[in-house]
Amino acid sequence: MKQKRIAFYILALAVIQLSSQVQFCLSANAQFVLSDTLFKSAEFTPPNSFTHGVEGPAVDKHGNVYAVNFSREGTIGIVHTAGNPGLFIDLPDSSVGNGIRFDTHGNMLIADYTKHNVLKVNMKTKKISVFAHEPKMTQPNDIAIDSKNRVYASDPNFKLNTGRIWRIDGHGSVTLLDTLNGPANGIEVSPDEKKLYVNAGRKVWSYNLSPKGELNNKSLLLEFADFGCDGMRCDTAGNLYIARIGKGVVAKVSPNGDILKEIKLFGKNPTNVAFGGEDGCRVYVTLMDMGNLETFRVDTPGREWRMQRKK
Repeated sequence: MKQKRIAFYILALAVIQLSSQVQFCLSANAQFVLSDTLFKSAEFTPPNSFTHGVEGPAVDKHGNVYAVNFSREGTIGIVHTAGNPGLFIDLPDSSVGNGIRFDTHGNMLIADYTKHNVLKVNMKTKKISVFAHEPKMTQPNDIAIDSKNRVYASDPNFKLNTGRIWRIDGHGSVTLLDTLNGPANGIEVSPDEKKLYVNAGRKVWSYNLSPKGELNNKSLLLEFADFGCDGMRCDTAGNLYIARIGKGVVAKVSPNGDILKEIKLFGKNPTNVAFGGEDGCRVYVTLMDMGNLETFRVDTPGREWRMQRKK
């Protein structure tokens, strides 16, 4: 009888331990699902892993995330999917990057605002070349790209509170498209490539974009009541995700200019966003005040993520 009682206690203890392990696993899975909840931001890299000049970001077809100014100015950092940042390349000749994009061939393009360049990086060799140089530019600041590999660059003059928009064709020739009464900043192409969006201050402008890359019919898409705009990207449905610097949110804006949602961040000064992840539904945000990147899930893939996979 005593042996049966001991066996019963051992069995009961095993059941309790197994139950605890199951509860732990369920709790861990619940936390994982919770951290992957739509529109809920989480830290992606540690604070101050990048400088306060962190910008970019961009995601290659393998899912690696890149941003400028890792550890020090004049660098490009890489963050693998595990979230551990490291040095990818040093930029030459005192160049400092800002916006980053990838063309349809997989080359990295970098807005080099100190040297009035757009740089090109061969991702296999890490060779850096000057894709375009325009001494009349004040910067450039951010860049967008279409499926024909034409680049559109925003060019703010913050001292004069003015801005310009440039087009850079596939062979590197530069054309001035428009001037703005405000510091042109975030820039993006719509999924159907019939619109170009540019923000300046609190205003977001919309242009008709012709098949030849020309602009016309400028109109005000949206003017925010508070705080300015920085980088922005489109999803495949045409919604804009706009970094609201100073407010600590990324605004999701419809193609009609309606504010659909504001995704709250831990940092207050987001500078830019990019889409990535296995399904293109993960957004990465660079934070100036935190010196790092945050990330959250969304319900629609990014335009540029989809474009990279058509080639």
